[in-house]
Amino acid sequence: MQDHSTKYALSRQAAQWGADQELEACCEWLSVPCPSYGRELRNARRPKQPSLKEQALDELHISFDRGYLKEGAADTIRRALEQLPD
Repeated sequence: MQDHSTKYALSRQAAQWGADQELEACCEWLSVPCPSYGRELRNARRPKQPSLKEQALDELHISFDRGYLKEGAADTIRRALEQLPD
């Protein structure tokens, strides 16, 4: 017998697969008049996760505007700095 979390994960995967298939069909259809239309739709609907460097820079910019670091911002910035070579 499957537990609740396995059923949930399987349902989530199936829903994601269906949504991805629909998106690809729409992108293909939009690409007929202009190939960039499909790429733009895909990028808008499935944006890439920002890199750790981008996240840290965003945190810094927001913090300067706000005047303080929010909880978790320092950790993001620290992790990004740790990835830099010495």
